[in-house]
Amino acid sequence: MGDIPGDGKVRVDFVLAIANIFVPTASELNAGLRISQWMPADGLVGFRPETADVGTSGIEDDFDTNTNGRRSFSGTLVRLKKQTGSDAAYTTMLPDVEGFLVIRRSIAAATAYVSGQHLQGVYPVICGETAWMDPEPNTIDRYEVPLKLRLKPALRVNVA
Repeated sequence: MGDIPGDGKVRVDFVLAIANIFVPTASELNAGLRISQWMPADGLVGFRPETADVGTSGIEDDFDTNTNGRRSFSGTLVRLKKQTGSDAAYTTMLPDVEGFLVIRRSIAAATAYVSGQHLQGVYPVICGETAWMDPEPNTIDRYEVPLKLRLKPALRVNVA
């Protein structure tokens, strides 16, 4: 088995409607907005699960032991480059808009979704208020859209 370089192989879509996040269809996913085409390299933030510790040690133990507790995501957001003219992400991902963030890796980003493709996850989200990045020299205009998880995501799923 060989390593898979990640460059050019991360696709992120904002999809308004998915009937079942555990078996998303190619037609549902392809109807979404491919926002990764407007994201800088550091544009996907916080979509890394954290697992809390639950202590299992007893009063007589002399060593701390743990098991898995709740899983969560924190600081989830997408960072986007402002586009001239009609900026589809900026006008779609408005505060309080609910949708699904879909992340796919290891396949060329421009490749359409087809049955059998593996997804990192389908994340039911609600958009927060757009926050403009502070101005800095030698960069383009960028903004961030905070995304709150409104339901438990479907991780490691395949396109139906």
